[in-house]
Amino acid sequence: MLPVEDYLRGTQWVYYFRLLKVPGKILLSRKGAEPAAPSVSSPAVSPYRKDVDEEAGISPNVSGAASASTIKADASRSNGSDTSEGVAENERPSSSPFGHSSSSKGSSTDTSRPSTGGRATDSARVARFKKELASPAVNLDALRELAWSGVPPDMRPIVWRLLVGYAPPNADRREVVLERKRQEYIDCIPQYYDISDADRTEDERTMLRQISVDAPRTVPDVTFFQHPEMQTSLIRVLYIWAIRHPASGYVQGINDLATPFIVVFLSEYLEGDMENWDITKLTPEIVNNYEADCYWCLSKLLDGVQDHYTFAQPGIQRLVFKLKELVRRIDEPVSTHIEEQGLEFLQFAFRWFNCLLIREIPFPLVGRLWDTYLSEGDAFPEYLVYVCASFLLTWSDQLQQLDFQEMVLFIQHLPTKNWTHQELEMVLSRAFMWRVMFQQAPSHLSSG
Repeated sequence: MLPVEDYLRGTQWVYYFRLLKVPGKILLSRKGAEPAAPSVSSPAVSPYRKDVDEEAGISPNVSGAASASTIKADASRSNGSDTSEGVAENERPSSSPFGHSSSSKGSSTDTSRPSTGGRATDSARVARFKKELASPAVNLDALRELAWSGVPPDMRPIVWRLLVGYAPPNADRREVVLERKRQEYIDCIPQYYDISDADRTEDERTMLRQISVDAPRTVPDVTFFQHPEMQTSLIRVLYIWAIRHPASGYVQGINDLATPFIVVFLSEYLEGDMENWDITKLTPEIVNNYEADCYWCLSKLLDGVQDHYTFAQPGIQRLVFKLKELVRRIDEPVSTHIEEQGLEFLQFAFRWFNCLLIREIPFPLVGRLWDTYLSEGDAFPEYLVYVCASFLLTWSDQLQQLDFQEMVLFIQHLPTKNWTHQELEMVLSRAFMWRVMFQQAPSHLSSG
């Protein structure tokens, strides 16, 4: 057994986390041998990163790591509630959106793509999802507990609608509410979007131009998002949202936040590999419905982080400060080295919080990441700080060997291109673990 302090000093051992019923203590038990230290090299790439990393590099060794679902289940058991079944082995990778395990003709088994993640498709958990969703009134607390560890891809649309509060938990009201909300969005199209520029204010014309410029830059490595029809759909959703939310209006980065919702809600109507999707085959009614679902879920998400996108984005600046303090508490050598090199956390972490790490990991992993995000509810902004700390400290050893310029290049092009669910689960596991630790000792972050 090793005390928490040993782990917080930045040790690179991989531990299996258990919350033990020891008064005033949280202990870590080791699982597996210490991985060999990876070699370090500064990536020779341009400092101007346009989107998701295109450079392969050092990949963290997570051999023997417990999954986020296992860690969270252990924590639940320590509090007297067993929410876990056995963790299944990862399924064979799929090329469908967000690792969707579809049996449609468009499916692929390209092993170079991220896998679905075994726990999300564990048969016992799938049965629990079905049972919960079939209830006359969904227990949202139970659904959040299940969804935190991953949602079966074919259930994501309904689960996400419930998690964000767009769809009501009462089954007998659900269709009526969705129909009414969808119609409300549809009514906004001729009122705000399908009008001439002469009927817009100068600020509205400027905002529409900015959205139109950003749409082609959204997830540029995914061909589907480069289709003109897809970009028109994205522009329409973002513009109507911005017009109806004048306190913030459109802010660059919100375009990224719409993409997970687009993929999930389109998956109800399109099958197979996302790269082969063709929304021109969808009826106008279906296009309106999926756009409405994206609009309302995006609205619900942003309602919880509103000050992230108002003038000067104070919410993000506050989270960056908390991240800096948290990293100092967890891994002081890394914190000290970053400070000595003159690198400010705001220089790299602002984008992380602004885009919720969408640009930092392969897009097929985003769905799994957002399962956890949306399950956090009101606690999401706080948990995001721990996720970003865990993400950064994945490369603790490498960062300590880089000077300022090398560190800037490395962080702008983090070697996540070949990440699978295993690496992502490790990030979520550490984030959950550290949050539990600091909740047990809140004074550790009192200055934040």
